[in-house]
Amino acid sequence: HASTTVLLGASGPAPRRVVPSARVSRHPSVVYPHSCSLGVGSYQPSQTESPNVLGPSAALRPSPGYYRIAAFGHHSYSMRGRPTCSTTACPCYHSAGNIMGVGQCIIYGLTVILRKEVLRQPLRDDCVKYKLHGGAVHREICRYLLKQPGGTPTAAAPRALGCGQRAAAGHLGEFVQRFGVRQVGEFYGATECNCSIANMDGKVGSCGFNSRILTHVYPIRLVKVNEDTMEPLRDAQGLCIPCQPGEPGLLVGQINQQDPLRRFDGYVSESATSKKIAHSVFCKGDSAYLSGDVLVMDELGYMYFRDRSGDTFRWRGENVSTTEVEGVLSRLLGQTDVAVYGVAVPGVEGKAGMAAIADPHSQLDPDSMYQELQKVLAPYARPIFLRLLPQVDTTGTFKIQKTRLQREGFDPRQTSDRLFFLDLKQGHYLPLDEAVYSRICSGAFAL
Repeated sequence: HASTTVLLGASGPAPRRVVPSARVSRHPSVVYPHSCSLGVGSYQPSQTESPNVLGPSAALRPSPGYYRIAAFGHHSYSMRGRPTCSTTACPCYHSAGNIMGVGQCIIYGLTVILRKEVLRQPLRDDCVKYKLHGGAVHREICRYLLKQPGGTPTAAAPRALGCGQRAAAGHLGEFVQRFGVRQVGEFYGATECNCSIANMDGKVGSCGFNSRILTHVYPIRLVKVNEDTMEPLRDAQGLCIPCQPGEPGLLVGQINQQDPLRRFDGYVSESATSKKIAHSVFCKGDSAYLSGDVLVMDELGYMYFRDRSGDTFRWRGENVSTTEVEGVLSRLLGQTDVAVYGVAVPGVEGKAGMAAIADPHSQLDPDSMYQELQKVLAPYARPIFLRLLPQVDTTGTFKIQKTRLQREGFDPRQTSDRLFFLDLKQGHYLPLDEAVYSRICSGAFAL
């Protein structure tokens, strides 16, 4: 279907006043009664997919928090002091599209272009037509744009790009080179979190920075956790154990309800809220927000995204990062959608890796792919099972959905998709039918 463009605001090089089409003008104006907004007050519930919350949940975002995030994007990514036109293809029910995107129009009067679809040519056309200054995107959007053919740098490319968390360095590097983006600012955060961070000086691969000298100014921390349960580990005094540079840890933020930068207002669901709070983290009696994400800090204070809780599984005594394996597979297959997850095998300790790969035209050769995987992935990280399907399920913000895939596992009775099993003795993938499935479950095939 045709791509839709919506223009908001009227500053800078934005087009002149847009006259509504006859089709739009035919719709009657509606004045909603005051009762529709009762109970909302100064909080705007916003959808979040934060870890440890079962499915999308409504996070409470107070008005000061809305302003803070919008101001952060405005001042961090060179949107000040000049007529500016920005774009976003993120859904407006998420903070990335709403606050970082539309918020620039509401608070600062910038012109914002909203697109219904993520398409390379319309984006480039917008760059030229509206002289775009910047945009807010997810890393998945960068990958989708790279996947589409063609595209060379243009003098009218956005000068700045605000890129959401987990933006893979490989994707961004190629994206910047191909589309001629002159400044990239990465950030990490969730709608409700109090530990947002940003990389504003172009440190490759980093999603943010926090001073190791003035830690009390912005009290966030990486703490050690149990790798199986993701529960914070405690020292002899009952406090969480901080990580040293280079050690992966759970990102937490100390809660102070009197400070708009550090408060945590939770979710509409009280049970979901309680799961995201830990006590006696920095000191006795305090409370902290649990991000659910594992990051690593270097000696300077730059942080790098490692895993989202639930995105790591153990196989052959090693921890396998699904995020890293997905990135490797996606690059090998030309930015194809890939979901990697662990599946239980009867009688086998740990979980075997399985990769669901979008292959709508049935062109993927598993054995050729395996030859390349041997060059870039450790043996324990290579997927034991493959599932080739028309498309991989994603959320409204293009994040991979794995719940159904994990539930169906590698059982051929649960799906009509093509399944493959890695026969380690022969060194290639075999088609996985019910006979092979039975042999795997009985232990006849060595994993």
